[in-house]
Amino acid sequence: MFYHLFYPLHQTVSVFNVFRYLTFRIAYAALTALVISLLLAPGVIRLLQRRQIGQMIRQEGPKSHFGKAGTPTMGGVLILVALLGATLLWANLAVSTVWLALLSTLGFGAVGFWDDMLKLRRRSNVGLRAKYKFTAEIVVAAVVASLLFAWAEPDGTTTRLSVPFFKEFAPDLGVLYLPFVIVVLVGTSNAVNLTDGLDGLAIGPVIVATFAYAGIAYVAGHIQFAQYLNILYVRGAGELAVFCGALLGASLGFLWFNAYPAQVFMGDVGSLALGGALGTVAIIAKHELLLLIIGGLFVIETLSVIVQVVSFKLTGKRIFRMAPLHHHFEEKGWQEPKVIVRFWIIAVVLALLSLSTLKLR
Repeated sequence: MFYHLFYPLHQTVSVFNVFRYLTFRIAYAALTALVISLLLAPGVIRLLQRRQIGQMIRQEGPKSHFGKAGTPTMGGVLILVALLGATLLWANLAVSTVWLALLSTLGFGAVGFWDDMLKLRRRSNVGLRAKYKFTAEIVVAAVVASLLFAWAEPDGTTTRLSVPFFKEFAPDLGVLYLPFVIVVLVGTSNAVNLTDGLDGLAIGPVIVATFAYAGIAYVAGHIQFAQYLNILYVRGAGELAVFCGALLGASLGFLWFNAYPAQVFMGDVGSLALGGALGTVAIIAKHELLLLIIGGLFVIETLSVIVQVVSFKLTGKRIFRMAPLHHHFEEKGWQEPKVIVRFWIIAVVLALLSLSTLKLR
């Protein structure tokens, strides 16, 4: 909105030329979202407490978590409000990638909201049945994939797949790109959801991954930088960096209240939306496979659940004391803050490694 209101005035008042610069709008999108989060959070937390919208603790989880029962949940709504407000204020709204990222984020957020509401109504930690939840996620992902395919660039960039560490190898998946997008979006949203088990555990790596993808989107949308790094140039990806800035600020604001001991949890409305946002940014910026490294912590957490389930069904034995992996370390005696911070460190290391692939090609 600000871009459309103020940038046209730069011909008469030169100071308004600053709205042309992505770096300016990325920074202020982040600050705006942060301020919105910090201002709205206390009221939102009080509202959730009055409405008795509290966390349901699964009985098979760590015993140390039972004391968290009743902590306000569905705080992910706060992230979505701050993200939406800051993006609409600072992004160039004529660019379709911005709207696609918002659509995906809000779509997955709606599925999470539905799941959270069912848990509250039933006073149980069981919400949507798995098949309904996955079906809804697939529908959202399919809509995003279809729009992405419909708005594909004529040069074929949209359906090409960048492979980390390889300069020239970027196969064109063609129509197979549709199911690939669906797998990425559904997989990422559920991976973040599985990681959201400790105070601040999921939002920390989301912040790290968002920061990394903001940089990737910026260079992918800048034709000179893209040519220099020998990566695919994506028209409109730069505006996606403004979206990432807003997501970064909204997540930082939420972390202020979600840090141990948490005053509010994000719920599925937050975790599914954040996963959908990261997956969409990775897809549009044409660094989908790099998400396996940038979001490596989410991948590890997801694999720990898969390995645990498969092992138990095949052998009757568990590999980990409890899954996802963060619960395993809790059961080994690690204090919750130690697990959180060490997992954050892993997320930072993986993000740095992923960014190095832009030159190691």
